[in-house]
Amino acid sequence: MPIYEYRCASCGFQSEYLQKVSDPTRTVCPECGKATFNKLVTAAGFQLKGSGWYATDFKGKGTAPGPTEKKETGDAKPAGDSKPAGDAKESTPSSSTSTAGS
Repeated sequence: MPIYEYRCASCGFQSEYLQKVSDPTRTVCPECGKATFNKLVTAAGFQLKGSGWYATDFKGKGTAPGPTEKKETGDAKPAGDSKPAGDAKESTPSSSTSTAGS
């Protein structure tokens, strides 16, 4: 059964009540007796536990995945290195000087 929170607009009395969804809304304040008792909109507090669909399908999807630590063989390349080894020499600057300013 859900817990509903009510507050009186006249005297400010506030309380929580465990009610069925089908129960009528309380309107009369138990403190002052006026019909100004209103249901408040509050966040639902619940926690999903166990090994059901939540744990296997949705748990942790909002966080960024961390680096995976897999043991690789000695001749495996890192995941970020997509260039062949021969291209590494071409990407370094040459030793010749530029004469554009002369």
